Amino acid sequence: MRALVRLLGGLAIAWLLPLSFVHGASVHGTVKNGTTGKPAANVEVILIQLQGGMQPVLNSKTDAQGEFTFDFPSIGAQPMLVRAVYKGINFHQPLPPGRNEIEVEVFEPSRDPKTISVETRFVIFQPSGATLIVGEEYAIKNSSQPAQAYFRADGNFDFTLPDGATLKQVGAQGPAGMPVVQAPMDRGKNSYSVAFAFRPGENSVRYSYELPYPGNAAAVKLPIVYPGARLVLVAPPSLRIAGDGLQPSGQEQGMSLYSRDGLAANSTLTVSVSGTAPRGGSNDSDAGAGAQNREEQQGGDPSSGVPIQAVPGRLDVLKWPIVGGFVCVFALLAIILARRPVVAVANGTTNLIEDAPANTDKSFSKARVTTSSADPAPPANSANLPAMDAAVGSSLDALKDMLFRLELRRQAGTISEDEYKQERARAEKILRDLVRG
Repeated sequence: MRALVRLLGGLAIAWLLPLSFVHGASVHGTVKNGTTGKPAANVEVILIQLQGGMQPVLNSKTDAQGEFTFDFPSIGAQPMLVRAVYKGINFHQPLPPGRNEIEVEVFEPSRDPKTISVETRFVIFQPSGATLIVGEEYAIKNSSQPAQAYFRADGNFDFTLPDGATLKQVGAQGPAGMPVVQAPMDRGKNSYSVAFAFRPGENSVRYSYELPYPGNAAAVKLPIVYPGARLVLVAPPSLRIAGDGLQPSGQEQGMSLYSRDGLAANSTLTVSVSGTAPRGGSNDSDAGAGAQNREEQQGGDPSSGVPIQAVPGRLDVLKWPIVGGFVCVFALLAIILARRPVVAVANGTTNLIEDAPANTDKSFSKARVTTSSADPAPPANSANLPAMDAAVGSSLDALKDMLFRLELRRQAGTISEDEYKQERARAEKILRDLVRG
């Protein structure tokens, strides 16, 4: 789920703070074979412009060293995408504004389904009048050794919608963090498949659909395609959720959580959903809650409930803003890490964060690198520099996590517009403090 948190966090940051980037007109890139560790020669590379849709604007091929160059006026001025086509498989890498160097990894393909494992399935319910909007997301991991990409042109990820559902959109995302809209293959009987290259690391597939919701009630029959995945249901507290074996798992940022393990393949879990969407605000005391640790985000700590970071079901209107917003955050992170000044104070503490509001995430106050008070401050090129960069990165992750939670509450209707604007302004100030250093 780390990729998902970063996705929504990147989108929120892109909304908060307009950025100015150095404009360029060229980019030099390298295509590397992640399976062999060697440069990939004679690979087709395509420069894609994101504004106005994914429009290819330039084509080239890598030389014997796996290198290529693109010259195009929009490079550096707007988010773009580089696609490397290796053995008929598309591998994407974001090209954010301000960058003139890029590396694209390709992998040898595998057709073995055991290359990937489906770890968690999230289902979010959101009523909208006589319609129930449902968003689903699968967390998928590729731990292949040697590293390979799982791909089948005839479809390598299957999913089935409940009876009466109307599919709205399907997207997939790899470790590079670039969500790519997928064209689903209709298998009949409300079943679909996508052909996506699942690269080594964390991947995800998510889709949204609509169901009739007459009388503010529905019995949703969720088909079980991947039995090893833990099922987590998310709904506003105004909804009543019931189903065989579902266990209430508390609340997270104003959303009620339910979980279920041990579902058999080719079975169906009927979930009873009733109630209306909440109106007005809610207690926002948890708006500045600290980020969950990485194990908790994966649902690895059963004693702490089921922390959830998931995309609300309203994917259609966010399709291209998500793409553009996500790639922008890469450049923001690069600027922060490149320009971050290191200030050594008398007690030997290197402060990376200043003037953070007291009610923001606790992880901001923890994002510091300390040195012994008896030793002089280490030089900038010492071994402590990676630790300081990591601290800045964790602070930014905490901010993105807070922004994601805020957007989730807004989507769920559990926070008023006034409260949302106040929290957003507070987060904007923190971000500006980070950038100014």
